[in-house]
Amino acid sequence: MDYPIARRPGFDPPAEFASLREEAPVCPVSLRHGQQAHLVTRYDDVRAVLRDHGRFSSDPSRPGFPQLRPVVDRKAAPGSFLVTDPPSHTRYRRMLTGEFTVRRMAALRPEVERITRERLGTLRSGPRPADLVTAFALPVPSDVICLFLGVPVADQDFFSSRSRAHLDRSLSAEQVRAALEELHGYLADLIRTRRREPRDDLISRLVREPGLTDEEAVGMSVLLLVGGHETTANSIALSVLALQRDRARWEALVAEPSLVDNAVEELLRYLSPVHHGVVRAVTGSAAVGGTALGPGDGVIASLFAANRDPAAFPDPDRLDLRRDARTHLAFGSGVHQCIGHLLARLEMRVALRALVTELPTLHLAVPFEDVEFKFDAPIYGLRSLPITW
Repeated sequence: MDYPIARRPGFDPPAEFASLREEAPVCPVSLRHGQQAHLVTRYDDVRAVLRDHGRFSSDPSRPGFPQLRPVVDRKAAPGSFLVTDPPSHTRYRRMLTGEFTVRRMAALRPEVERITRERLGTLRSGPRPADLVTAFALPVPSDVICLFLGVPVADQDFFSSRSRAHLDRSLSAEQVRAALEELHGYLADLIRTRRREPRDDLISRLVREPGLTDEEAVGMSVLLLVGGHETTANSIALSVLALQRDRARWEALVAEPSLVDNAVEELLRYLSPVHHGVVRAVTGSAAVGGTALGPGDGVIASLFAANRDPAAFPDPDRLDLRRDARTHLAFGSGVHQCIGHLLARLEMRVALRALVTELPTLHLAVPFEDVEFKFDAPIYGLRSLPITW
């Protein structure tokens, strides 16, 4: 079986995932560069793999590390904590932990609300129909991460286009590499500026960390910049479309906005925007789902399949806004759980609450079947979402 498995328009994972969970929960698959790996689809197995960083490595230099990107990663770039193991991973994460606490998010909330209000005001005063993706879903998290990191908002189009190219699986390795080099160059210049002229932002605080090189600071900033807006932007647009697919769900939030926080968790479970999964290299003897694995084997832990596992979430293909879905794996699990999950949750909650309270009559301006999904990236989303009100 080739992987990734082709998807059809809509929110559901490929139908093959359901049969794999039943019949082959650890299934051999072939990848784009001719590699073989094992696809893991059951919730308990996926969670176990993600939480065992001793036997399942995130380091691309390890034998068997599954390569899903057009560019083959031979080793982890300095500062790229997403693809490093402890102790390096621990060192990088420790520098950032204080930036993503519950207290820090509470302090940031007024700014997130202000940005959301301003972007919604621009959307409402503009022409109809409007594209929710370009007018709201993408700008809100982009503005927030710019503010958070200290990136000038005027440069938003530059980093947005480069980060999208970095994640676009339909582009050639040369195109992806060029986009990433431009993004690295931009951030290297910004980091040198912040060393000379520090401000009250994350990059300024980051470069004051003892022993952190400019190269490491660039690697960390790239992850935060790309991850800090792509996933959330896609999740906001997908959430609105999912709620509009069955208008009763949208109306439920309009009638009861306090339900938004719970709904966000269920939407994250149901949508699972990181749909290609999380990759690991096996470094020791391990048994997953009854399958023996050893050093040199590669594993793809499917967050999407796990979040639709009926053993973890009864009737998993139904979007139930009152379901307790807090145990979902949309942000991963273990030491590599998305460091910005509290920020993503905050942005989604504020954005959806603003839409259902300030724009309750919002509805699609095109038939659902005409909405174009974007599946050629590890984080799926929508190319556009025409709406009116």
